[in-house]
Amino acid sequence: MSDLVCVGSITGSYGVRGEVRLKSFCAVPEDIEVYSPLTDDTGNERYPLVLTRQIKNGFAARLGGIETKEQADELKGLRLYARRDQLPSLPDDEFYHTDLIGLDVYDTGGTLLGSVKSVQNHGAADLLELHGPGLNSTVLLPFTREAVPTVDLEKGRIVADPPEGLL
Repeated sequence: MSDLVCVGSITGSYGVRGEVRLKSFCAVPEDIEVYSPLTDDTGNERYPLVLTRQIKNGFAARLGGIETKEQADELKGLRLYARRDQLPSLPDDEFYHTDLIGLDVYDTGGTLLGSVKSVQNHGAADLLELHGPGLNSTVLLPFTREAVPTVDLEKGRIVADPPEGLL
C-alpha cells in the first residue's frame, strides 16, 4: 500500500494570475486544502495549496510558486497526493480508491475474474472497472455488499458475487 493517496488533480488554469482549476477527490471536497502541502506522485515536488473560490466542477486555487497563467497551464493533468497518515482513518467497510486499483477479483468459487482497473462513480454508487484476459471488454461491477462481499487488502484480493448475467 502506497504512503501517498491521490486527493485531486489540476484540470487547467483559471484566469490570468496563476490560479489553477482543481478537481478534489475528497469525500468533503473542501478538505483537500487541509492536507496542504500536497505532492506529485513521487512525493518530491511539494505544492502548498489555498482554495480561492468554488467554480463549476471544482475549485479555483493557488499553488505555491505558481504566479502566471502559463505556469498554471503547464500543471494541467497533474495529480496531487497527500500522505496517508494525514487522511482520516476509514471504517472497516470503506476504502480509498487507490487501495482497490490493481487488486485481483475472484468469484465465490475462487475463479479469477480479472483485476480492478479503476473505481468510477457516475452518481448512483461506486463501480469497479474490471479488466482481464478472460473478459472481452471491461466490466463495471457494482461496489455493493451484495456484489462484493469481501475486500482483503492484506492479501490483495476481492471476492465478488456479480449480478446474474454481468459476466
